[in-house]
Amino acid sequence: MKKFFKFVGFASFIGIFYIGFTTYPKLDLISGFSAKSIASGHFIDNRSQEMIEKGDNDIDMIDLARNKIEDAGKFAVASVYGLKERKAIYREGLGATLINDDFDVTKPYLVPKRTKLKNDLPFPYGINEPKDTVFTNVDYAKLSAAVANAFDTKGQIKKRTRSLLVIYKDKIIAEKYDTGFTKNSKILGWSMTKSITSAMFGILEKQGKFDIDDPAPIPEWVNDNRKLITTSDLLHMNSGLQWVEDYATISDATKMLFQSEDMTRSQLEKLAEYKPNMRWNYSSGTTNLLSGILRKQFKTHQQYLDFWYSALIDKIGMNSMVIETDMAGNYVGSSYGWATTRDWSKFGLLYLHKGNWNGEQIFNESWAKYTATPTNTSNGRYGGHFWLNAGGHFPDVPRDMYYCSGFQGQMVAIIPSLDLVIVRMGLKEESNFDFNGMLKGIIESVKK
Repeated sequence: MKKFFKFVGFASFIGIFYIGFTTYPKLDLISGFSAKSIASGHFIDNRSQEMIEKGDNDIDMIDLARNKIEDAGKFAVASVYGLKERKAIYREGLGATLINDDFDVTKPYLVPKRTKLKNDLPFPYGINEPKDTVFTNVDYAKLSAAVANAFDTKGQIKKRTRSLLVIYKDKIIAEKYDTGFTKNSKILGWSMTKSITSAMFGILEKQGKFDIDDPAPIPEWVNDNRKLITTSDLLHMNSGLQWVEDYATISDATKMLFQSEDMTRSQLEKLAEYKPNMRWNYSSGTTNLLSGILRKQFKTHQQYLDFWYSALIDKIGMNSMVIETDMAGNYVGSSYGWATTRDWSKFGLLYLHKGNWNGEQIFNESWAKYTATPTNTSNGRYGGHFWLNAGGHFPDVPRDMYYCSGFQGQMVAIIPSLDLVIVRMGLKEESNFDFNGMLKGIIESVKK
C-alpha cells in the first residue's frame, strides 16, 4: 500500500511538473493578451473590467489571468498566478500598446493628426442620423426575424453577436445591438484591419506613388530568392514565406502580437519555403510587413501616421476608428483596428461603390476588382487581403460577395449584386456561428 501511495505521489508530481513545464512558456502570451485586451477595451470603449473579462477575455486559458486597471496612469497589468506580469499602456491617438520591461514610458511620441467630418449630410456621408427610407421590395418582418435570430435570447450564451447592421442602397434597413453595446460602441475588428491596410496600397497606387507588381522594396531580400516576391504576392498572402498562424499555441503569430517590439520584422526575417504565387498561406506577419513597407514610403514618421487617417479613415467619416501601434510606432495593420459598427460599414460601402465616396474616387475602380479576384491556390477563398465567396464557401450567398473577416466572427460583407453591406460583430467564430444562415435570412428578405 505504501508503494502504491508513493507511486501515486510520484505520478502526481510528474503530472504537475509536466503541466507546469508545458504551460509556463504560454503564461507570457496569456498575460500579454489579457493586459492588452483590458487596456484597449477600457480606455478606447470605456468598458468595465468585468465586462471585458466576461466578454473579450472569456477564452480558454486567457481567463486564468488576473487583471488590474490603473485609470490615473492609463495602463493595465495582468499576470497568471502572479507569474509573467505584462503591462499595456494607453496613449490617446495610438490606443493601447503591450510593452516590455525596457520600454521607456517617458519618451515623447507622435500621434496622428485627425480631421473630424463636419457637414449637414445624413449617414453614411455625413454626421447626421440616417434618414428613414422604406423600400417596397424589402420584407421587413422577415428581415427583423433574420436579424433577431443572430442574437442570443435572454439567458443564452451561444451566438454572442454584439451588433448587426444591414445597409441596402446606402440606407440602413436593420440595426440591432446586444445589451451593453450601442451605435457608439467601438469594437475591435481584429483581422478586418488587414483590409484597411490593403486599401492604403490602393490609394498609393491611385496617386501614382506605388506599383504593387514591382518586387517588394525590402533591402534584406535583394541577395536571395525572396527578391522575386512582389507586393502583390504579399497582398495575396502568396509570398511563399514561412509562417505559422496558430492562436492556440506559441506560434509565429502569437509571438509577434504579444512579444515583438517591431511587428513589421516578424515576417521579414522568415525564409522562403515556396516560389511566389505557388502556395497560399494566411499570415498576420505579412500584413504587418506591409505596414512597414507603407511606413518607408514617407519621409517622416508623422507623415506615415497621418496618411492612414487623412487619405482614408477620416476622409470617409470613420471618425471613431483607432488603429493601434506597436512599441516601434508601427500600425498593427494585421489586427488592431477599432471602430463603431456604423463606421465599419462605411468601409464596406466604399468597396461596394468601387472606391467612390460621395463623388470622390478614393482608389481606382480596378482596385476593388483586384481585391475581389481570387488568389492563386486559395480555391476562391481569398483575394487582395479580403475573403471571398467565389468558391461557394457560403452556399446560400451570391458568389460575388467578398468580405473583411476577423477573429471571433467579425465581418463586413459586401454583396455588389444585391447592393448590400452587412456588418456583424461578435464573439463566435464561423465554426460556432451560422454565418451562412444569417446571411441567407437577410438576403431572402430583399426581393429582387
